[in-house]
Amino acid sequence: FFSTTSMYSSRSQYTTIEDAQQAPNYTKLVAAGVSVGVVAAVALSGTMAVSNTANYAVAPATRVATPTAAPASAVFSRGAAAAGAPYNVQPAGVVNAAQTGPTGYYAETSAPSSAAGIGALLAVPLAAVAGYLVGKANQKKETPVAMAAYTGEPIEIVSGPAKAKKSARPSTKLHGEKAGLVINRTGDMTLDQLCVNSIRFLAVDGVNKANSGHPGAPMGQAPIAHVLWNEVMKYNPKNPYWVNRDRFVLSSGHGCMLQYAALHLTGYDDVTMDDLQSFRQWGSKTPGHPENFETRGVEVTTGPLGMGISNAVGLAAAEAHLAAVYNKPGHEIIDHYTYTIAGDGCFQEGVSHEACSYAGHLKLGKLIAFYDDNNITIDGETELSFTEDVAKRYEAYGWQVLTVVDGNEDVEGIRKAIEEAKAETQKPTLIMVKTVIGYGAPNKANSHDAHGAPLGKDEAAATRENLGWPYGEFEIPQKALDTFRQAVPRGAEQEAEWNKKLEAYKAEFPELGKQFQDCVIDQKLPEGWENCLPTYTPEDTSFATRINSLKCLNALAPVIPGFVGGSADLAPSNMTLMECSGDFLAGQYENKNFRFGVREFGMGAVSNALALHKTGLIPYCATFLIFTDYMRNAIRIAALSQAGTIFVMTHDSVALGEDGPTHQPIEIIGSLRMIPQLAVIRPCDGNETSGAYKMAVKRSNGMGEAGISGRPKTLPTLLALSRQVLPNQAGSSIDSVALGAYTIQDCDGKPDVILVGTGSEVQLCIDSAAAMEGKNVRVVSMPCWEFFEDQTQEYKDSVFTPGVPVVSVEAGTTFGWQKYADATIGIDTFGASAPGDKCMEEFDMTVENVVATANSLM
Repeated sequence: FFSTTSMYSSRSQYTTIEDAQQAPNYTKLVAAGVSVGVVAAVALSGTMAVSNTANYAVAPATRVATPTAAPASAVFSRGAAAAGAPYNVQPAGVVNAAQTGPTGYYAETSAPSSAAGIGALLAVPLAAVAGYLVGKANQKKETPVAMAAYTGEPIEIVSGPAKAKKSARPSTKLHGEKAGLVINRTGDMTLDQLCVNSIRFLAVDGVNKANSGHPGAPMGQAPIAHVLWNEVMKYNPKNPYWVNRDRFVLSSGHGCMLQYAALHLTGYDDVTMDDLQSFRQWGSKTPGHPENFETRGVEVTTGPLGMGISNAVGLAAAEAHLAAVYNKPGHEIIDHYTYTIAGDGCFQEGVSHEACSYAGHLKLGKLIAFYDDNNITIDGETELSFTEDVAKRYEAYGWQVLTVVDGNEDVEGIRKAIEEAKAETQKPTLIMVKTVIGYGAPNKANSHDAHGAPLGKDEAAATRENLGWPYGEFEIPQKALDTFRQAVPRGAEQEAEWNKKLEAYKAEFPELGKQFQDCVIDQKLPEGWENCLPTYTPEDTSFATRINSLKCLNALAPVIPGFVGGSADLAPSNMTLMECSGDFLAGQYENKNFRFGVREFGMGAVSNALALHKTGLIPYCATFLIFTDYMRNAIRIAALSQAGTIFVMTHDSVALGEDGPTHQPIEIIGSLRMIPQLAVIRPCDGNETSGAYKMAVKRSNGMGEAGISGRPKTLPTLLALSRQVLPNQAGSSIDSVALGAYTIQDCDGKPDVILVGTGSEVQLCIDSAAAMEGKNVRVVSMPCWEFFEDQTQEYKDSVFTPGVPVVSVEAGTTFGWQKYADATIGIDTFGASAPGDKCMEEFDMTVENVVATANSLM
């Protein structure tokens, strides 16, 4: 009188019927067995027939089953006789088989046991005994039912309970024809289908040829891309850097064949057919994730999930700021949208929570995000780890949320959703597009198999047949190509019309028009801008370098129109508030002070995008140096993507004092120096702080060799600033910072030893040199390793004289100093909570230790 339910799926390690059968569900307590017996007795008393049911979730066309119960000779196949029929030949002992859900799900009911009637009569007197014996034997008797012997791919038992658990997040899985498993499209395609499938199959073929990549996302997202690139977005393929273009960000950057296909189809010169066929190969314009420094038409570098949609927030903020600064009634010269496609992974990553919360707070109405809602990640279905209601979360952020139920085929639904999104001007919009990953692939769609591996030759062929696509590999129907290539004349016309508007604007507002031309279009810094930076003598009042930084910010802000930035809720501590401007908030986008809130990672991603908007904005963002670990990937991506972000980091050592080791950076500066193309500057006084900003602004605006845009490369800079007051040095200067290291105090003749320090430890080196009577001691300030490495060998030897011992002094890790120093003084353990001076003393950042170490080398 026990029944067993088994559910089968097409994923797993089980390969035989013996492996697939569930092991008995043993009871662990005798009392439980007694209870089961009593319940069974009551149930048997009320019925004379009990059915045994087995549920199967199997693909009818590929399963052949042999009952494991007598009679063993019955052989049948599921779903082949006629539409909706579960068998060709019904097995003996099965009285009913009915479809219970989507195609491929069947329930079998076997004949009741003939002993049921006798059992009912004897149930009451035997119930306790039977239950006791069952419990004591620690075993549950089972009535066998027909089980499916599987001849295809491995299977697994997914669940035993008869009732499925309901997830908090509504399932978006589509089954059968809607899932793209069996479509068998025939006949002529519509123009929409031709364009959509052109994108799909370029993605399939590119990934297959590379034998590497992610085909599933582009196959599901293709309808969105078709509508955006063919109908909605404003851009000029022959001028990828037109100022008033719409911005597009593929946040799910692993699906980048979608973007490369769109760029090629619409006529961007950087992505040729050869490039599509060289996907993920050395030297091609189609790397494994979108890279803005490699491919024209790619706005930002994406790949780390969540980064792209966060960048999109920054791009939309840039548009809002420039529009507020420059637009006048009847003269809207800045008027464009930011579009982004993001997947499940993007919405799980914390950085997207931070940035999208900020976007809702700012009411960025020209930000439109598409959620490629396919419920699949690398691990499998998102139900494994992600069941929240994303729509409600975004509504709580202050976004408008719309839904397209069938993103695989309903192109018109996507169009209408975009129109509705544009009609809402006070909120960003999230369009949840229900898609199927790998749409059209008959055996891999709607599974993680389509996520991160090529479909393969056979599945690609089957997908072509399934979608009715008669074209060969990398073959584009002429009608589709002609449609996409209309973007070239259309974009040229749009830019020409905009140029007319700009000329009218300049005539009406000559002063502002000149500023727009110089700063936004030409991205030039004002003549003599660096002259605003403060200089200091030893007689001037000394400050902590975070205060020197504040003076630099307030000197630059009124001089450089595109200078913007803010702090992660630490403006009073970081000293980063610009006095010449108000706060950048909804309804007052013209202001320069960004209030990022406690969102370090989101702040970094937004700031990078402000720089990559490429309209003359020079952004800075600030927090404590220790919290760069919260935003480290944004700093790394800034360096990789050549974003000219200035990272202003304060509280740079154990000298910050009482906040203790949770806030005292030890390894941070050393680790940041390892990031290529990032300049880390730790100034020792006011002059070096001004010099740091001079270099940071120049790097942000562009200096050195040209990038793919034809302009000098822009690069990020990080400033590490002190909390404590540092004296102004007689030998420091603004221009010396560009050298990376220089002699700040020299000796007569050849030095006996060289002491090199950064930041607050430069003064420690000077004090130590004074204590070394009778010794020739050179003191070197080394605010930036990266700048020093750019100098000639001759200059390097003039600073660190060959053959002369060098002692490095820095209140942080000694890691890396071995390249320059024979002995290192630093801190390679965590800090402690105490006044800053006491911390420095206890960690041997003292004159006595420096002198003793130097003497040991001579």
